[in-house]
Amino acid sequence: MFAMVPCKAVTRRLLPSLAVALTLQPLVAAAKVVLHADPPPSGVAVQAYALPAGGGYPHDVAVGADGIVWYTAQHDGKLGRLDPASGKIDLIPLGAGAAPHGVVVGPDGALWITDAGANAILRVDPRTRDVTRWPLPASRGDANLNTAVFDKRGRIWFTGQSGIYGRLDPGSGDMQVWDAPRGTGPYGITATPTGDIYYASLAGNHVARVDPDTGAATVIEPPTEGQGARRVWSDSKGRIWVSEWNAGNLACYDPETRTWRTWKLPGADPHVYAVYVDDKDMVWASDWGANAVVRFDPVTETFDVFPNDRDDAGVRQINGRPGEVWVPESGADRLVVYRTK
Repeated sequence: MFAMVPCKAVTRRLLPSLAVALTLQPLVAAAKVVLHADPPPSGVAVQAYALPAGGGYPHDVAVGADGIVWYTAQHDGKLGRLDPASGKIDLIPLGAGAAPHGVVVGPDGALWITDAGANAILRVDPRTRDVTRWPLPASRGDANLNTAVFDKRGRIWFTGQSGIYGRLDPGSGDMQVWDAPRGTGPYGITATPTGDIYYASLAGNHVARVDPDTGAATVIEPPTEGQGARRVWSDSKGRIWVSEWNAGNLACYDPETRTWRTWKLPGADPHVYAVYVDDKDMVWASDWGANAVVRFDPVTETFDVFPNDRDDAGVRQINGRPGEVWVPESGADRLVVYRTK
């Protein structure tokens, strides 16, 4: 059922193993590297789940408090539901023309989707599987919707690579859309523990802080020119971790001190796509240059490298819950979990 709302198992085991003035640190810090072949370190187990025909090409993934895993089957216009305990996968059609990109679990327990095909924000009820749509205003057609996050007031913020970012209040239906300060590029978006909103602009080569009251965006310049900031994730201290696609760096911005630190990923030609910070403040990223998932310890400044066991795995996003890090492999039609308990 659709409602339109107007705007007002295979297992692998791993062995042990507006502009703001800033203080820039342009030098890339050196880091230790530990390469884990098959099998890598104790304390980490990896399991892969093959996805069915008509429900592959997983773009983004979200994990509920109950352990159920949801993913966007972008090319098939569906939302996938995986029960890791049984391995059962269900597919929920999202309607004609759907091309879902991002998915997050909302404070209401529902699944919220940025649908580039429908140019709308979608809500999927996990029990009834009813789909509700909030279309963007007609003046904001082809926004190329990307990623979303909830703030502490229950409002959902989203990005569009065409050069927009916006906010929807699901209770009132009020939606506001703003022009990004440097045009095309808004991609990843995150919320800090205190409720601040930040997004990354891939084409605009910057990070921006969004005022949650006015919606005004303040550009924050990373120290590496032309870095291609793609995705962002906040750690428990409110520091913003950035995947730099063009530069192959993992960068961290500290809003409290307004300083940056940057680390080059190991390998000959790194391209960092996804970034995620787990419950222990370990930073996970995907490196398309090495076809690998990496884990970075900010305390020891050490990279653990986990090579993918499939060619061109295409990990576009990472998410998880305590003890689990979930990786959608768009190029291999799989969901992979790194269990760290």
